[in-house]
Amino acid sequence: MSLLNIVIILIVVGVLLWLVNNYIPMDGKIRSILNAVVVIVVVLWLLQAFGLLGSLGGVHVG
Repeated sequence: MSLLNIVIILIVVGVLLWLVNNYIPMDGKIRSILNAVVVIVVVLWLLQAFGLLGSLGGVHVG
């Protein structure tokens, strides 16, 4: 994955999160949780994209 693709994906995710935060009415606590989840997922994805984190295919939830 090229650096340009990563930057474009980050911009798209940021714009989508901004749109959700500004145009969908929700409680502040839910908004904070949503923002935290998105940031954690993006950070994990970036770590995996740059090879600093192994494959997440072996992660099982539940």
